Amino acid sequence: PEVIEGFDISNISGKYAVGSVVVFKNAVSENSKYRRFKIEGVKGVDDYAMLREVVGRRYSRLLREGKTLPNLILIDGGRGHLSSAEKIISELGILEKVDLACVAKGKFRNNIETDEVFLPGKRDPVFFQENAPSRFLLQRIRDESHRFAISYPRKLRTKSALASPLESVP
Repeated sequence: PEVIEGFDISNISGKYAVGSVVVFKNAVSENSKYRRFKIEGVKGVDDYAMLREVVGRRYSRLLREGKTLPNLILIDGGRGHLSSAEKIISELGILEKVDLACVAKGKFRNNIETDEVFLPGKRDPVFFQENAPSRFLLQRIRDESHRFAISYPRKLRTKSALASPLESVP
């Protein structure tokens, strides 16, 4: 796929919940197209609902503005995350226009060799050759979306920690 967009959700115990999207074109990151989303409609910790909100907001806007959709949407997460993204993409009427996949941590969470790639409608993960460049690209996009997502709640928490009630006094 020429254009791949990678999504991830991050929060600190349900607070400072955010989502991120990173964009890769021809396997190169396009940092100027990265976006962050403050989660507005979900209370508590519900990754699936947060993901539906972020993906819905992203593609509703692209459709509304007549912008080009990516060739592949990549979700950082497991089958449940994939199902949540598939549901909102279907509701937006673009399921037939884009491909969808997710990269999940495998049996040994800190071992990149056990990562699993899932596709909609397929029960078993897709297997790549051990050193397949396509597998490394998907993992790189997943890692970049994760890195970009986790930096934002930290920034929000730091900003709120520095706020003083005195600032609201006229």
